Amino acid sequence: MNFLYPGFLFALLAIAIPIVIHLFNFRKFKKVYFSNVQFLKEAKEQNSSREKLKNLLVLLCRVLAIVFLVLAFARPFIPSGNKHNPGERNVISMYIDNSYSMETVNKEGSLLDEAKRKAKEIAKSYDINDQFRLITNDFEGKHQRLVNKEEFLQLLDEIKISPASKTLQQVINRQQASFLVGRSEISFLLSDFQNSFVGSKPLTANRDINYTFIKLNANSIPNISVDSVWSLSPVHQPGQAEKIVVQLRNYGEEQASGIALNLTVNKQQKAIGNVTVEAGKSVKDTLSFSGLQSGWQKGTIDIKDFPLTFDDGLNFSFKVSNEMKVLNIAGNPSDKYIKALFASDNYFKLTEMAESNIKYSSFSDYSLIVLNGLKEPSSGLAQQLKEYVQNGGSVVVFPDLEANGNVYSAFLRGLSLPSVQQLNSGPPVASSIDLKNSVFKDVFDQVPKNIDLPLVSRYFSYNEQNTNAKENILDLPLNRFLFAKYNVGDGKIYLSSSSLDIKDNSLPKHPVFVPLMYKIAFASAKEQPLYYTIGLNNVLESEKISLLTNQSLKLVSDDVEVIPEVRQTTGKTLLYVADQIKKSGFYELKKADSVLAVMAFNDNRTESDMHYATETALNKLFGKQKVSVFNSKKDAQSLNIEVKNSSSELWKLCLILAIVFLAAEILLIRFFNNIKNIEIS
Repeated sequence: MNFLYPGFLFALLAIAIPIVIHLFNFRKFKKVYFSNVQFLKEAKEQNSSREKLKNLLVLLCRVLAIVFLVLAFARPFIPSGNKHNPGERNVISMYIDNSYSMETVNKEGSLLDEAKRKAKEIAKSYDINDQFRLITNDFEGKHQRLVNKEEFLQLLDEIKISPASKTLQQVINRQQASFLVGRSEISFLLSDFQNSFVGSKPLTANRDINYTFIKLNANSIPNISVDSVWSLSPVHQPGQAEKIVVQLRNYGEEQASGIALNLTVNKQQKAIGNVTVEAGKSVKDTLSFSGLQSGWQKGTIDIKDFPLTFDDGLNFSFKVSNEMKVLNIAGNPSDKYIKALFASDNYFKLTEMAESNIKYSSFSDYSLIVLNGLKEPSSGLAQQLKEYVQNGGSVVVFPDLEANGNVYSAFLRGLSLPSVQQLNSGPPVASSIDLKNSVFKDVFDQVPKNIDLPLVSRYFSYNEQNTNAKENILDLPLNRFLFAKYNVGDGKIYLSSSSLDIKDNSLPKHPVFVPLMYKIAFASAKEQPLYYTIGLNNVLESEKISLLTNQSLKLVSDDVEVIPEVRQTTGKTLLYVADQIKKSGFYELKKADSVLAVMAFNDNRTESDMHYATETALNKLFGKQKVSVFNSKKDAQSLNIEVKNSSSELWKLCLILAIVFLAAEILLIRFFNNIKNIEIS
């Protein structure tokens, strides 16, 4: 039994253990079952709460998306600190660039038309109580007054392309000149902002004015300009050969080949040319012609270059004269060298005066005055001659070596020349020639090695202190000169250290004497400029014109008549035209029915450079002062809202937020942790 007892216990355990385990599992199952039923009930309640939360979030996202979408179409904005006050009368100053560059077209049409449209849109966004001021390149007086919105819109329609050209600083100064203290003033500038208009110097502007720049975008186009013209002929004589130098400039990015030049004088073709201009470079060409008659000549240089054409022609004028007047004031009337020199050429009309009978009032009639051997030159003569020279005249001084050195020193100092140091005499010494001096240009075809030079036995040496305005033409040993030129004012004085007496030197009989004096005479010819530039040259020069009391001068073109302000100076008459000349062409200067001169006018070439300032460059020019720069590529309504009061619009942000919330709604619907309902069976 004892044996069997352990086995029985094991058998009972083998039977009891599964029963106990089963009973235990049954109770556990029962407990879990009832627990799961309770859990499912709670899960249903929790799932219902999550569903409500998801629906609320989806609804919120949908509402916010709709709200921001509506706001985007409403175009909200944040105004700046200097904002437009609806209850206050504001002054809106608007500059419209109407220079030649605004003829350029883009997809919106011409830049000027686009500027006028933008200006109208901006004006319409302001209140009925606001006042407006218009400014163009013409700086017209009627544009300075304040007008209401309706009048302003009418003035905008009247704007046309003008040859007048201004700088950005000039425009800002014009706007500031009419600034009213205590009034809210807002300034708009609509332009293509060429580099030539903007400049490179920092700009000065009133910090109490809101500045808004609206940059109009032009298509990049190449342009060739007739830049300038000048004459190589020192004087213009009937039937003589003439040489004109023409300079063309290429403002484009590519080489311009085969540019045809056409020169007409008095509507007759005189010369043609063909040139090639590298990108961004200038080129010069010389045109030769002849066969001119005496009188005023009207010349024009033309090229063909599209689409910008205002700078394809350049007008110039000059006078072909039958004579040049020379005055010889001699201390010794028997001297023959000056008379023989100028009497040999019919072109020169020589007048001689004795030292004792000088007519000062007639000095302005002569291109050149020669002082030959004056024995006692006076301070009064020095004063009259200095005034004559400062106004562009030329004087040649040959001293009398027998005269008192102190007397000559006082006279020379009166002419701003060095005084006499001493009289030098001795064996003849050879002079030397400065062949590079402009006086001897084109005189020698070739220079022989052993050239014959003037010999000097007696001469003055001078106390040289300031040699900046001096040019030696004929030199002597020991840093002395035989003949030198001094620039005084707008004119020139030629001083000799020796006389025209053959006992003192061989210059009067030397072959170099004739070309020396002729070149000096030709260089002294008084000529008006070949042309003037509209807007830059408001003071014109003419030979001395005598007018009676209440007599006036006038400039007459085909359909324009201008009456200039006349001011008389020694040797010339000045004409002040202000801004009355607005059209390029030829203008006849008339006194009654007599034509005194012909003056040529051309448009300003600063508009030829079709390169534009960037928005960054515009901001830098104002330093720390804040300005608003907008690009006209923006749509009209957006530009209206932004430029008004320099505000910042928010429609883009609202549109982005609407899209964000729509995306959030989709994500909530797709990926929210949604627990499925489980039914209890």
